[in-house]
Amino acid sequence: MMSTLNISLPDALMSFVDEQATKHGYATSGEYICELIRADQDRVVLRDRLLDGAASKTTAGVDDSYFDSLRSRVRHAR
Repeated sequence: MMSTLNISLPDALMSFVDEQATKHGYATSGEYICELIRADQDRVVLRDRLLDGAASKTTAGVDDSYFDSLRSRVRHAR
């Protein structure tokens, strides 16, 4: 489902949006705006995850063996 949002922009800002949309290969200015909003959503999710991680308690020490184990799991997951 798609909804419509109408916004008013000053001419200079609209020109910038149009230029960026063309420069980055978007078919319309609306697609460019949607991508900006998606990027902002991603930023908010990442920020929240980082803050959650920073607020969580440490469960184990991190040393060379931890990273060796992590590398091994990544190699085997491929």
